[in-house]
Amino acid sequence: MQNHDRFDTLGRLEDLPQDYRDNLTQQNLVPLWPSLRAVLPPEVPARKTQPTHWPYATLRPLLIQAGELTPIEKAERRVLVLANPGHGLEKMQASAAMYLGMQLLLPGELAPAHRHTPNAIRMVVEGEGAWTLVDGEKCPMSRGDLILTPTGLWHEHGHDGDKPVVWLDVLDLPLVYYMEASYHLEGPSQSVKPGEGVKAFGRGGVTPTTVFERSNKAYPMLRYPWADARAALVSIADNEPDTECVQVTYVNPVTGDDAENILGFYALMLRPGQTLRLPARSPAQVFHQIEGSADVQIEATSFTLAEADTCCAPGYTAVTLKNRSASAPAFIFVADEAPLHRKLGVYENRG
Repeated sequence: MQNHDRFDTLGRLEDLPQDYRDNLTQQNLVPLWPSLRAVLPPEVPARKTQPTHWPYATLRPLLIQAGELTPIEKAERRVLVLANPGHGLEKMQASAAMYLGMQLLLPGELAPAHRHTPNAIRMVVEGEGAWTLVDGEKCPMSRGDLILTPTGLWHEHGHDGDKPVVWLDVLDLPLVYYMEASYHLEGPSQSVKPGEGVKAFGRGGVTPTTVFERSNKAYPMLRYPWADARAALVSIADNEPDTECVQVTYVNPVTGDDAENILGFYALMLRPGQTLRLPARSPAQVFHQIEGSADVQIEATSFTLAEADTCCAPGYTAVTLKNRSASAPAFIFVADEAPLHRKLGVYENRG
């Protein structure tokens, strides 16, 4: 018998006299024991995050229609939020700490400059010709590129091409909102500064050290091109043919830390026909299919991800991924809450 079994039957709120309960309420007091198991359940946390799938084939027409119905001047950011039903659609969150949104920018449009306290990244889903200006650095947007817009940095989006551009937003908005620290500031359009961080820092194993000093910028590299990440994955797969999990992590090229400080970002390659079981870890995860197609098994729930599809999995849950192609690799972008869990000291990998 485990120790917690002797406390399985705890006193209920209804067991207390009404006048006592009324007195507690008047003093803004709440008895803990009737709710203790809800906030401290045995062995596995209570999780509102549900396995959820957002197919791009059904989402995209609604996003294009949003572009027809609402001009950018009326939207500022034209986004359809990928909301997890377990949290309630009105909460606009995919997991406890992650917000997801599909954002549309049409040719000639400009999403004006602002900055905000939540950290954000953009994972480009389709289209060419758009750019994001972050802290004065102009970042071209191509399919599969990861672009950072960290907390407090001015950023705006523009489109010089001739077809719609769509990207996936991933923010730590639910956490920052819960902390009552979420706000934004509007500002004028930024001046473009010379240089791109990826051209200075985008080489593995080397970093600029002017007169032996490293950069002190908190975010020296803002754009992570998919072409580079994909090449790294293919190189790992070729160089280490016995490696089961072919994966890279997006990091700060100077410190080696996660690219942003609350959420983690990764890219996975599944070899042709490969099945990969990811361990049950404490953070929730989001999977976005960049290339190919994969079957996803999350406990008793299964999805098939086509290109540009997105799904999420709750924490403390093993996930199995299977490449549906026997002849071509599949590539998946992953976001999770691991940096936050590590900072809080609650990160677990249960294998």
